[in-house]
Amino acid sequence: MRKVLGTFITVVLAILLVSYALWTSKRHAGHYLTDLRIQLVINDGQPGERGNLLGIQPELFPSDYSSLKRLHRKLAAYLDQARERGLLNDKTIVVLPEHIGTWLLAVDEKSQFYQATTIEEAMNWLSFSNPLLFLDALFHTRGESWLDDVHLRMKSRSMARDYQTVFGGLAKEFGVTLVAGSIVLPNPKVQDGQLLIGTGALYNSSLVFGRDGLPMGQPQRQLFPNWYQRGYIRAGKKAPLHVVETPAGRLATLIGSDSWYQDNYTRLNESGAELIAVPAFVAGTGSWSQPWRDDKHEALAAHLQLGAQPLSEGDAWRRLTLAPMTRAKAGISVFMRGQFWDQGSAGHSFASRGGQSIAEQSVSAAPKGAKPGHGARLINLWL
Repeated sequence: MRKVLGTFITVVLAILLVSYALWTSKRHAGHYLTDLRIQLVINDGQPGERGNLLGIQPELFPSDYSSLKRLHRKLAAYLDQARERGLLNDKTIVVLPEHIGTWLLAVDEKSQFYQATTIEEAMNWLSFSNPLLFLDALFHTRGESWLDDVHLRMKSRSMARDYQTVFGGLAKEFGVTLVAGSIVLPNPKVQDGQLLIGTGALYNSSLVFGRDGLPMGQPQRQLFPNWYQRGYIRAGKKAPLHVVETPAGRLATLIGSDSWYQDNYTRLNESGAELIAVPAFVAGTGSWSQPWRDDKHEALAAHLQLGAQPLSEGDAWRRLTLAPMTRAKAGISVFMRGQFWDQGSAGHSFASRGGQSIAEQSVSAAPKGAKPGHGARLINLWL
């Protein structure tokens, strides 16, 4: 009897394991695509031979990342509309927002993942449907917030490959220099023209792709990660600030809150940076208008010159980002927008010329039928 029972249990377990393996191998194949429209909300200066800085503030959702083909179609649609408006040329520098590459972890997942109502539920489905990747990442985790580290690390190899495929491909397809927002990867580096991952800590990094679709230099690491990410993203405080030669001039990238600190601009002045791109992200719907709290940021933030108080989060960004530029002639700050399950986003992109901020006149403008403050945006600055 025991032998029969043992055989029965073994067979049941085998069936369950095979069923689970088959389930994990089947992936989402949806057909729904979100809004492809985009507004031109800033078009400063006159077209000329020196090129332009073009920020694309997308509005993205989990379903946009369900396949590389779908993500490419949406971003290419934005660039097509920019080209129709005469905003693309061989000296154009396109700037995308912070973490646009990080969400590549959502590529090719189960339908339950995209249909989740909270980000916690979605990450649970991510782990459950990729058990081997989860276990491998678990053995390599470095951050204090180990589960967040695992979720970001488990698909990092394919994320690095997809990041170069999508954004390098767009740069080549449209013949532009492209600042590909940012992506969280373990110890990333470029070797022989390929973006590769390491086995160390996670860094929030940005890469610039040239008109040939290849990386220009090494990834720029974020020096000061956002307060809510410090448990799993390593600060790159000793990382160099790279400056790359582009057809429009010498370009530097400051990720997010790295753009607040005077010392970074001093270092870029010494490197001869002429243009500055700031991929940015502010988490939380409505947080742009909430009161600024320096205690949530780096200790350095307590010493920032913010002028009259109190301030909103948006006021602080506009006063700090790109304001300390001295030798750089222009810059642009581009924010990630959209909704990833219950995690909203805020931030209104703006440009700067000679230290003077250039912002959208009405942040409530949006395509017909869209909610105020929503919708994708183009921010163009002729050089």
